[in-house]
Amino acid sequence: MISDEEAYRQYLDGIEQGADILVDRYGDALTYYIHGYIHDIHESEDLMIEAFSKIFAKERPIKGNGSFRAYLYKTARNLTIRHNQKHKLWFLHLDDLTFDLPSEELVDTKLRQTERERQLYEAMAKLKTEYREALYLVSLEEMSYREAGKILGKSEQQITNLVHRGKKSLKIILEQEGFVYADE
Repeated sequence: MISDEEAYRQYLDGIEQGADILVDRYGDALTYYIHGYIHDIHESEDLMIEAFSKIFAKERPIKGNGSFRAYLYKTARNLTIRHNQKHKLWFLHLDDLTFDLPSEELVDTKLRQTERERQLYEAMAKLKTEYREALYLVSLEEMSYREAGKILGKSEQQITNLVHRGKKSLKIILEQEGFVYADE
């Protein structure tokens, strides 16, 4: 498997397949990341495409493992912020997120998992924006603290603090809503 940076270099060298690799690798996840802010899946897809377009049009040299992904998410975040300012929508909640499951997967364990996901998204929507962003990037997108820091314009230590505080706040919110931990 080629790295993101190699695929980007291929695209810059005129090999369209490089762009396809990157869009396949990050398109869906980036759309869902944007959707968490603007709560409109169609607009999220448009902004995802615009984020890739901006990166591909700039032809900026990107070096270092993980740099392309961090640059892509930062670009998408900035586009989303501008979109929200333009449309006067500020970080809407994930309350209406639905999880459609194929009928053959409607077993008890899958239903419980879906309910936990719903509770988690609802609780995350109640967090302070900076906590939600840091937790999303580190926990759900599995980015390093350094990568998340690049995207959010914060130091690694600030991200560490935000994630720690976010987890504490999230636990309090979940407990207030009756969430029961399996290990307790």
